Amino acid sequence: MSTLASATPSPIAAPALSPTQAAAVNDAQQQAAYTQWIDDGQGGELGQSRLLLSGMHCTACAGLIEDALCRVEGVQAAEVSGAAQRAVVTWDPKRTQVSTLIEAVRRAGYGAFPDTGAQAVALATRETRQSIWRLFVAAFCMMQVMMYATPAYVAGPGDITPDMLQLLNWASWVLSIPVIVFAAGPFFRGAWRGLRERRISMDLPVALGIAVTFVASSAATFNPGGIFGSEVYFDSLTMFVSFLFAARVLEARARQRAAQSLDGVMRRLPDAVERLDAQGQGELVPASVLAVGDRVRVHAGQAFAADGCVVEGRTLVDEAMLSGESRPVDRTVGDEVSAGCINLSAPVVMQVLQLGAQTRYQRIVSLVERALTERPAFILATDRIAGPFLWAVLALATLAWGAWMFIDPSRALWVAVSVLIVTCPCALSLGAPVALLASAGELARRGILVQRLDALEILTRVQDVVFDKTGTVTEDRLTLAETRVLQPVPDLDRASLERLARSLAQQSRHPLSRALALSAPTSGWTLEAVTEQPGQGMDALAQVGGRMRRVRLGGPGWCGVAPEVDLPARPAVWLGVEQDAAATGDGDGDGTPCLVPVAVFEFDEVLRPDAISGVAGLARAGLSLHLFSGDQTASVEAMARRLGIADARARCTPQDKLAGVEALQGAGRVVAMVGDGINDAPVLARADVSIALGTAAALAQARADVIVLSDRIEDLPVLLDTARRTVAIVRQNLRWSLTYNAASVPLALVGWLPPWLAGLGMALSSLVVVLNALRLTRRNASPTADKA
Repeated sequence: MSTLASATPSPIAAPALSPTQAAAVNDAQQQAAYTQWIDDGQGGELGQSRLLLSGMHCTACAGLIEDALCRVEGVQAAEVSGAAQRAVVTWDPKRTQVSTLIEAVRRAGYGAFPDTGAQAVALATRETRQSIWRLFVAAFCMMQVMMYATPAYVAGPGDITPDMLQLLNWASWVLSIPVIVFAAGPFFRGAWRGLRERRISMDLPVALGIAVTFVASSAATFNPGGIFGSEVYFDSLTMFVSFLFAARVLEARARQRAAQSLDGVMRRLPDAVERLDAQGQGELVPASVLAVGDRVRVHAGQAFAADGCVVEGRTLVDEAMLSGESRPVDRTVGDEVSAGCINLSAPVVMQVLQLGAQTRYQRIVSLVERALTERPAFILATDRIAGPFLWAVLALATLAWGAWMFIDPSRALWVAVSVLIVTCPCALSLGAPVALLASAGELARRGILVQRLDALEILTRVQDVVFDKTGTVTEDRLTLAETRVLQPVPDLDRASLERLARSLAQQSRHPLSRALALSAPTSGWTLEAVTEQPGQGMDALAQVGGRMRRVRLGGPGWCGVAPEVDLPARPAVWLGVEQDAAATGDGDGDGTPCLVPVAVFEFDEVLRPDAISGVAGLARAGLSLHLFSGDQTASVEAMARRLGIADARARCTPQDKLAGVEALQGAGRVVAMVGDGINDAPVLARADVSIALGTAAALAQARADVIVLSDRIEDLPVLLDTARRTVAIVRQNLRWSLTYNAASVPLALVGWLPPWLAGLGMALSSLVVVLNALRLTRRNASPTADKA
C-alpha cells in the first residue's frame, strides 16, 4: 500500500485515487492483508475489508460514512466506528471493488485507506502532525491577537485614540484569517458534509459560532457604526479555536490509546518472511505469497506468519495473544506454532500448515474487527438523542438571540454564539464508545475477546451463571485414578500389567488410551499384529508367560467382561489377556484358550487448576451458580461438591440444558452460560450472555458473546468486574455530560458565559469524559475504585 500512502499528503482533503493507486488496492495479493473472504450462501463469496478512516471527529460522521458506503452497488453491509476510526465493509467482488469503496468515502469528504499496519502508523503520524500544525497556528495567532486586544481592556477613557484602536482591530482581523482558513477548516468541512447529506453534525454549532463571531467582528472592524456595533471578539474567536483544537489533539491521542490493545492484536504478522528453498537457501518474500508446505526461517523477535510445525531448532514463544498467558512456552521439533505468536529466543524453521482465514490468528482478528466496529444498542440510543439535541441547540440559540434583541441588542449575538458552542453534545457522544473500546482493549490484553459489546452492559445485570462440565470446568483430558487387578497372570506382577496396558494404549488415539499412555513413562512392550477395532479397542499379540498370547485393551465386552458384571461409575478401560481355560477354571477343562479380563483402569476428569478459585470469585460477586452436564449423576455431583456449586443436574441432553436456562429466565433471572461443545450451541444462543472458552468448538464460539482465549475460569470474575467498572464509567460520563449542559446552558442564556469560556468548557467537557474512560486501561486497577 506504499503507493497509496505516499500519494495522499492530507488525509482530510482526500483526493481521488489515481489509476496506479486503484490498481494497487484492487490487487488480490495486496488485499490479503486487510480482506477476508466469506461464503455468500449461494456458492459464491463476499469480501470483508477493513478500512482505516480519517477526518472523523464525532459519532455523526460514522452515520455519514455508512450511508455513503451502503449506496455503492454491491455493498452488502458497512459498519463504522467513530471511536476506533475504522470501517468493516462486506462487498460483492462481482459488482464492486475496494477502490470504489474508498472513492465513495472520499467523495463524502473523509479519508479512507486499506487497514494495514504500516498504513495505520503512517496515517496516525500524518493526522497528528497536521493537528499539531493547526494547533500551533491557532495558538500563535491567539497570543498575538490577545496582545493587540489587551490595551482595549486595560486602557482608560481617552488613553487610546480611535485611529490606534482601529489599527489594533485591523491587526487582530488579519491574524484571525489563518485561524479561520487553516486551523478551523475541519469544523467547516465537517458541518458542510453533514448539510450536504441532509444531516446535522456536531461540527455545525461550532462552525456557526466561529463563522458568526468572525463575520460580526469583521463588520465591526470595517464599519464601527453599523448594525453590529464597534465591539470585536477576535480574541474570543482565536482562544476558542485554540482551546478546542488542544482538546481534540489530546482526545485523539486518548482514543488511540484506548484502541491500541485491540489494534495491536491485528498488527502481529510480519510483512516479509525468509522462505527456504530445497537447498536451504533463504529468500526474503512477502508473507502474502506463502503456500502450505513452505519452509520459513523465523528469527528471534519475529512473529510467525502462519500456523505451522517446527522442523528445526528450539525456542521460547510468546503466545499471550492466543492464551493471555504471559509466560513463554517451549517449542521444539514437532511442536505446533500459531500465526501472530512471537519467537523470543532463537531462530527456528517452521513448515507452513495453514494460512489466511484458516489460522487461529485470523479468527481472532475477525473477532477484533467486530469489537472495533460494533455500536451497541445503548450507544445507538445516545446517537439518536444527539440528533434531536442538535436541533434543540440551534432553536435555543435562535430564541436566545431573539430574547436578547429586546434586552440588550449589543449582546444578543454573543449570547447566541455562547449557547451554540457550550451545548455541543460531543461529550455525550464520546462518553460511552471510548469507555467500551478501552474496556474491550484491556480484556483483549488478558486473552478475553468481546464479540458483542452489548454483553458488557448485560453482564452487570447477570444473576445466574450456568456451567457446562466437561471441557469447561474440566480440562479436555483425563487422569488415571485407580488400577485394579482382577485376575492374576503367570509371571506378570501389577507393574508388568500396567506396562503392557500402556504399551497397547500408545498405539491408539482414543482419549482414554492417551490418558493411560501418559500416566507414567514406560519402556515399550514388544507387540505384534497390532490392530484397532473402532468403538471396541486394541488387539495384539504379546510375549506373556513364556509364550505369545492375544492381549486386548478397550471396552468391557471387547476384553471378556461378563454382561452381568457391574461396571464402574467412572470412565474405564479393561485389559484382557488370553489364558488357558483350565487355568481360569472356566470352560470344559480341555485347555482351549479364552480371553480373561485381568485389570481395569479407572479415570477421573482433570479439574482446571483455577476452576475452584474462579467459581468462588463469581460466588463472592453474589451470583447463583449451576452445573449442567450430560455425564453420570455420581460424577456430576462429585464435581459440583469440589466446586462448591449447589445446583448440579446430570444426564442433561442439549434440550434439557436449554429448558433449564429458559426456566431460570422465566423466573425473571438474567442468565450467563459458559460452555465449550457443539451441543452447547443452542443454550449459548438462548442465554442472555454466552461465554465460550478458547478451545471450544467453532460453532460454540460463533454463538458466544465473549470468548475466553486463555481457558482460565479465573478470568470470569475479571470479566464481570471489568464490565461493572465499564458501565459505571459510562454512567459517570453520561451524568457529567448532562450535568455540564444543565449548568452551562443557563449561564450562557443569561449572558454570564462569554464565547471563549463557552469554548473552553465544551472542549474540557469532551476531554474529561475521554480521560475518565481511559481509567479502564490502568493495570491492576482496584475493582472497587470505579463503582458508582
